[in-house]
Amino acid sequence: MATLFLYTARIMDFELTNQHRLARATARDVARTELAPYAQEWDQTMTFPGEALKKLARLGFMGISIPKAYGGCGLDSISYVLIIEELAKVCASTAIIVSVHNSVCAYPIFMLGTEEQKQSYLVPLSRGEKLGAFALTEPNAGSDPASLETVAERHGDHFILNGTKTFITNGSTADIVLVMARTDRTKRSRGITAFIVDKSFGGIIVGSKENKLGIRASDTCELIFKRCTVPAANVLGELGAGLGAALDTLTFGRVGVAAQALGVAECAFEESIRYSTQRKQFGRPIADFQAIQWMLADMATEIEAARSLVYRAAWLKDRGKPFAAEASMAKLYASETAMRCATKAVQIHGGYGCMKDYRVERCFRDAKVIEIYEGTSEIQRLIIARNVTK
Repeated sequence: MATLFLYTARIMDFELTNQHRLARATARDVARTELAPYAQEWDQTMTFPGEALKKLARLGFMGISIPKAYGGCGLDSISYVLIIEELAKVCASTAIIVSVHNSVCAYPIFMLGTEEQKQSYLVPLSRGEKLGAFALTEPNAGSDPASLETVAERHGDHFILNGTKTFITNGSTADIVLVMARTDRTKRSRGITAFIVDKSFGGIIVGSKENKLGIRASDTCELIFKRCTVPAANVLGELGAGLGAALDTLTFGRVGVAAQALGVAECAFEESIRYSTQRKQFGRPIADFQAIQWMLADMATEIEAARSLVYRAAWLKDRGKPFAAEASMAKLYASETAMRCATKAVQIHGGYGCMKDYRVERCFRDAKVIEIYEGTSEIQRLIIARNVTK
């Protein structure tokens, strides 16, 4: 059975359509003009790229996979990963802001929301009028989300939320937060419910902004819920089905993170090509030396392998096929490829690679973060193993 799983739906068309090429070209152009001049400064000062996001919204990048009827672009998952990949090549922080907003906030509302919820929340999210976030992780519930402690108690036609969420991407800047809370203390995984929480509800305290190793322009913070009143109409999906919805949501999110990792790996590789062909030692470019050539060859090969995994996961999703294991494979391999490529890039740059004036230093820090969030490498291996041993 495991062998059959591994070879199911392997055949895919690697030829991009005109729509795919247009999405990629548009993302590449806006990344070079609106992100590249400021990405280094945003990283150093931990500045949230708010103005740039407004420009991305005008291009439809805040509702990439959402139908036009709800304010989105209606593009497929291949287009989605191409856009995230191009943004991440230039600014991984902006890429994860867009990815989280799209994949783990707007998309689950589209998939599970009522028509009223879609009109009230999905439309402004897709248009980029409001920013979204996803709140699952807690101080004592990271890789084990079923142990979360945030509680939602019902009082008539509303719920009262109390608890703390941590490491929340877009936490302080988001207008709409998808929150997982326990509605039944007697159950574990089946006692968790998803809520659409509007910051205007009150009872939400934004904790300190995290001073991170990498992805520093992305807003990451703690959210504290103190008697936050949420209408019962804002339950997303069924009561008690929140954890399943969260895990399904994270599956799509991992494809976006894998695309982000791919972009970071490509950035490290392209910077290494540029530097090694210009930097001279012993009277010739260092790219002429076998030690450098082998590192570049390994980087190029791993990037192509990672790209195949990322695009394949998106391709499977577009065809309505199971893609949980493939999403984990893509996230695992692409994130570790980004780390290996960034490490080699720093080595190729030598002393300059340790300097913040060089992009590879930022790639190195960003890559390490990508190996951890939206499921560590260890969690991805568990998911993959469970699927191949069914």
